[in-house]
Amino acid sequence: MTTPGPLDGIRILEVGVMLAGPYATMLLADLGAEVIKIEPPGGEISRQVGDSYFASMNRNKQSMCIDLRSVEGRRRLGELVANSHALLVNMKPSAIRRLGLTYESLREFNERIVCVALTGFGLDGGDDPAFDYVIQAATGVAAMTGDPLGPPTLPGYSSVDNSTGLAAALGLLAQIVSARGGQVDVSLRDVMFSQLNYRAAAYLNEGVEPQRYPLGAHSYYVPAQLFTTADGYLALFITHDAFWAAFAAEANIDGFATMAERASRRNEVLDVVSAVLATDSATGWERRLRPLGIPVSAVRTLPEALAATPEVVVTAGQFELVGSPIRIGGYEPSYRPAPRLDEHADSSGEAVRRAPSS
Repeated sequence: MTTPGPLDGIRILEVGVMLAGPYATMLLADLGAEVIKIEPPGGEISRQVGDSYFASMNRNKQSMCIDLRSVEGRRRLGELVANSHALLVNMKPSAIRRLGLTYESLREFNERIVCVALTGFGLDGGDDPAFDYVIQAATGVAAMTGDPLGPPTLPGYSSVDNSTGLAAALGLLAQIVSARGGQVDVSLRDVMFSQLNYRAAAYLNEGVEPQRYPLGAHSYYVPAQLFTTADGYLALFITHDAFWAAFAAEANIDGFATMAERASRRNEVLDVVSAVLATDSATGWERRLRPLGIPVSAVRTLPEALAATPEVVVTAGQFELVGSPIRIGGYEPSYRPAPRLDEHADSSGEAVRRAPSS
C-alpha cells in the first residue's frame, strides 16, 4: 500500500511563470499536495522554452486553462479558491492586483485562503523587471563572485529563482499551519539579501566589504577553495583544526596548527597546500582524503556528477528528472509527468467539490 504524502489533502493553486513559482509548487506536489496549475489560453510561457524545461518544473500537477481577465475566468477562479488552501502566483505586482490574485481580492471566496505573491521586489516594490541574473547584479552577489582580476561572475544555474521558490514554499506552508489565511509576500531581492547573511552582517557591523579571492577561496577559512592538481581541480574545505590535522598528516605538511594562524598566514598556507596537491590527481586526493572525514571533492561536470549519483534521477513519463530533495520516512513520492495543457479541465467540477481539510 502506498503511504500518503505529508501534504496529502492540501490543494494549492498556482499561477506560475517560468521557474521560481512552478519550482515551489512542484516541491509541494512531490510531497503529496494537489497542485492545480492555472494557465492562460495558449499555455504558460515556459512551455515554449522546451519540453524538458517544462517537465523539470511541473511534474505531479494538474493543468487548467482559465482566462483570468474574463468574467467567466473570475468565476471559475473563485470556485477553485473556495475549496483550496493556497494560491501561489509569481508575476509583476500590478498584474497580480489587476487579476485579483491577492488575499484582499479573494477572501470573499475563502477567508482561510493563503495567497503567496512571489515578485522581484515585493508587492509594494514596483514593476521593474526582476530576472535571476538582474537580482544577482543588484544585490552584490555578482560583484563578489569570480576571480579578483576578472569580471563579476554569475553561476551556471538560476540560484535566485530556485532559492526564492524554496522560500515561497516555506512561507506558504507556515501560513497554512497558522490556519489564519492571509497574504504572504516573498521577493527575489529579499531572499538573496537573506542568503548573504554573514557577508551582510560583517559589513553592517564591522564595515568589512566582501573580497574576491582566487579560485573561490572562502573569506574566513583557510584552506577552503578550489585547487589545481596533477589532473583536474579539487575542492578542499577545511573549517577547523581537526580537519587540518588529518589533512596535514596525509599531505606531510608541518605547522599552521590553528585556524587563526592559517587565516593570518593565508598566502603561505595556500602555497604549501597547492604544491602538495599538485603531486596527485583530483580523484586521487578524493580517494585518500574522504576516508579521513575531510570535506573534499573532485570538480565534476554535471554529466559526470549525475552518472556518479544515479539515485537522484527519477522517471516521470518520458522524462528523466532530478527527484525531490526532501526525504520523508515511510513516504516514497510517485512522479507523474507534467500535465498537457488544460489536461484536467474536465475534472474541474470534481476538484471544486472536494473541500479542503482543516
